[in-house]
Amino acid sequence: VPETIHKAFGAESRRLSEVVAGLDEDTFARPTACDPWTVADLVYHVGMTMRRLPGMLDAPEPAGPGLVPAAGYYRPDQRFSAATNTDRIQSAQRGAADLADAAARVGDFDEAREQAWRALQAAPAGLVVRTRHGDLMLLTEFLRTRVLELAVHGLDLAAALDRPPWMTAQAAGVTEDLLVSSATAGRLRSEAGWDQVALIAGLTGRRRLSPDETRLMQSAGVGWLALG
Repeated sequence: VPETIHKAFGAESRRLSEVVAGLDEDTFARPTACDPWTVADLVYHVGMTMRRLPGMLDAPEPAGPGLVPAAGYYRPDQRFSAATNTDRIQSAQRGAADLADAAARVGDFDEAREQAWRALQAAPAGLVVRTRHGDLMLLTEFLRTRVLELAVHGLDLAAALDRPPWMTAQAAGVTEDLLVSSATAGRLRSEAGWDQVALIAGLTGRRRLSPDETRLMQSAGVGWLALG
């Protein structure tokens, strides 16, 4: 449902912006599990995932056959090649290095969020967009990928900050639905005793799985997304 996805993006981006606003420069310098990124690098990367939205929405609506669904955006092709991953890493490092201090980092992230949110509010229903990888997608499908980026990298940041996950219920619902079917999610959560956040962490490599949990995933036929 488009309204649900928009609300999830708004809720999760606001929550992350509130967390970022409370960080000092020493905290921004902490390492993350997204090696070699620091907290500052990862925050800048997440800002970039939102910063692309206004330009996409301002561009003429593209035409062509074959719309890519949200899960298809994470297919293992050139977008996750060594060269693309290196560029992804270095662009975030360069952007973070250009920001002078914690106040500048906070302002940059909040500006990215505000601009993305304003652009989304003005976007027409049923809009088709072209991603930087060349995919044609319904805006609502592309926005599902932005919710996943916010939610999953929020888990990375929470771990780096030694805090419990802060994922919103709205984003958890959208992200879980992107990763697995509702029936599979229900089975996995029931048999493993996970909540939504724990399931998402397990499905995205943010939680080390035990041998029994791995076998459960395999028996459920989980299809893993390629995540950079």
